[in-house]
Amino acid sequence: MEIDIQGVTHSYGKVTALSDVSLTLNSGFNILLGPNGAGKSSLFALLTGLERIGQGSIYFNGCTIVQNRASIMKRLGVVFQQNTLDIDLTVKQNLSYFASLHGLNPIESISRIHTLLSELDLSDRLDTKVRSLNGGHRRRVELARCLIHQPTALLLDEPTVGLDVASRRLIHSVVHDLALKQGVTVLWATHLFEEVYSKDPLSILLNGQLIEHDICSALLGKHHVENVNQLWDVLIYAN
Repeated sequence: MEIDIQGVTHSYGKVTALSDVSLTLNSGFNILLGPNGAGKSSLFALLTGLERIGQGSIYFNGCTIVQNRASIMKRLGVVFQQNTLDIDLTVKQNLSYFASLHGLNPIESISRIHTLLSELDLSDRLDTKVRSLNGGHRRRVELARCLIHQPTALLLDEPTVGLDVASRRLIHSVVHDLALKQGVTVLWATHLFEEVYSKDPLSILLNGQLIEHDICSALLGKHHVENVNQLWDVLIYAN
């Protein structure tokens, strides 16, 4: 799925959250890097139709979310920063309910649930209530939930924030492989430099403005630095 963001400006009262942001996302793993308050969550709210765009347009394969939100959302998988699982239901119940919302029959849904939980190292947690899971396991369940209807695009807003290293690496690896091997369009928003790989398309958001966009390795070469930490220092100084 191609996601085309054109000249998007969005404000909350007198506070400008995004200023003339233009960005095209193609299939594969796309990184949106920026500190807290940069505008990442505001962009996600616009991409999912939770907020109406103040100025500009966002297209999904040529259609705006205003024109066809229901159809677009069926092809999206979304993980927000906040946990949205029902903590009094089991892992299986959470996933089965979401699968039913997407029209999957019980046999198909349980097959997909077992496959996803195996990939995310959660097979032994199928009948565990979410309330009993740690933060890393809950996040993995949220990822499984957003993948169960086999979306063509994933929007992940700080999906590993606050997690242990093992959970961060597993979630990042599963999503990265999905993007590269199955051609899913992924937008992974983060403030963690170590989650950026040299071959990833990298967009850098600062104070609501998109200040750089290119393959990470190309940006390192452009600014004559060796890693993302140094790149960040150069861009912060310049802006």
